[in-house]
Amino acid sequence: MSPTFILLLIAGYFVVLIGISFLTNKTGSNSEFFKANNKSPWYLVAFGMIGASLSGVTFISIPGTVEFSAFSYFQVVLGYTIGYAVISLVLMPLYYRLNLTSIYTYLDQRFGFYAYKTGASFFLLSRIVGASFRLFLVAGVLQLIVFDGLGVPFYVTVTLTIVLIWVYTFKSGIKTIVWTDSLQTLFMLLALGISIVFLLQNLDISVVDIPAYLSENTQAKIFFFEDWRSSDFFFKQFLSGAFIAIVMTGLDQDMMQKNLTCRNLKDAQKNIFSFTIILTVVNFLFLFLGLLLTNYADMNGISAQKDDLFPAIAMQGNLGIAVAVFFLLGLIAAAYSSADSALTSLTTSFSIDILDIENRYPKHKQIKIRKLTHIVISLVLILVMLVFQYAISDKSVINKLFEFAGYTYGPILGLYAFGMFTSIEIKDRFVPLVAILSPILSYIISVNTLSWFGFEFGFFILILNGLLTFLGFILIRR
Repeated sequence: MSPTFILLLIAGYFVVLIGISFLTNKTGSNSEFFKANNKSPWYLVAFGMIGASLSGVTFISIPGTVEFSAFSYFQVVLGYTIGYAVISLVLMPLYYRLNLTSIYTYLDQRFGFYAYKTGASFFLLSRIVGASFRLFLVAGVLQLIVFDGLGVPFYVTVTLTIVLIWVYTFKSGIKTIVWTDSLQTLFMLLALGISIVFLLQNLDISVVDIPAYLSENTQAKIFFFEDWRSSDFFFKQFLSGAFIAIVMTGLDQDMMQKNLTCRNLKDAQKNIFSFTIILTVVNFLFLFLGLLLTNYADMNGISAQKDDLFPAIAMQGNLGIAVAVFFLLGLIAAAYSSADSALTSLTTSFSIDILDIENRYPKHKQIKIRKLTHIVISLVLILVMLVFQYAISDKSVINKLFEFAGYTYGPILGLYAFGMFTSIEIKDRFVPLVAILSPILSYIISVNTLSWFGFEFGFFILILNGLLTFLGFILIRR
């Protein structure tokens, strides 16, 4: 596949997205940008959230983990189902009852100014790094298969990526994204399905043979109960999955902003329920794809591993041009379906939570400030990705992403748990201190338990961090 064809494919894809942005744009108001005027169909939100949740990290990294970790990641996915139930039954009623635009304004009502700013700041840090991680991974693949051959430097690739996202989100924000994410999810699922079909044909596996193929393959093992100290131990993974879902969806402005565009609470809960079922099935299919890719690589002497596995096999041409084309479409869709909503949610949170534009500025200035913030956030994402180019050497990004999330979302988890499940008042001005010390203590405990007892926290670090934050708030109670 020539670089020219790939560039035309990318260009055509973005023409469609920009066309959707013009069709969905009505007024360009802040209400439209932040909440889509609360008119989004719940089924459209649910379908689009699949792409935003999976992202380019899932698309590339999950298949690449199978060779070394089998299907252990599915233990985390099973934990997600519990987390999404908590979101639907506990968090969503709270958000709709308070009629929130930014979910972190709850912290202002419950604790005060410093808790509010702390929660919003940790979200901004988490989402900037998370979105940059995801985009960095995909930009690296595009750089390898297209732009290196054209002599285009990486910083140009990164800048162009963000500029294209900005073009179709700057006017109507979340209203556009609800529609574009649905299209992007469709492309990603088509890429997944077509890749599986062609690999089954090449490995001479029929549909009726799939259960036997899975049962006979040791790399299809899901449950790990043998070593409680291992990061793959079932209860660690399952509980971590539940809490990861709660914090990275339910306590995350990016994901909740889409849910808050639904017409009412009942629609939002139907959205979460449907989304949970589809996401569980899709994650299993990505692991199954990883197993097929690993076996195909072994049979054909392909040495690519981890995040390089799927791109190497899809783009080499042996599986046919259809797989290569849909791989590219799926990769681009997976990347931009999470990045565009991240850019919008970061703009929303910074505008409302940090700048407080709804209370500090007249309406005619609010839109200008929001647009300027949108540009600044875009530049920040570019800079962070360029830093990653020199800072990341490990090719398995998804583990790093969840480990980092455990440290940055832990204080947010502690804040909401303490606020919702206790009636204790705390000394608000000390909240930032607790939120900073908790991740530091979590890291120290994690490092030492590994060296002293061989106990790996892994994704479980999120729970430890949230617990330490919760205990810290008890110490600063009034």
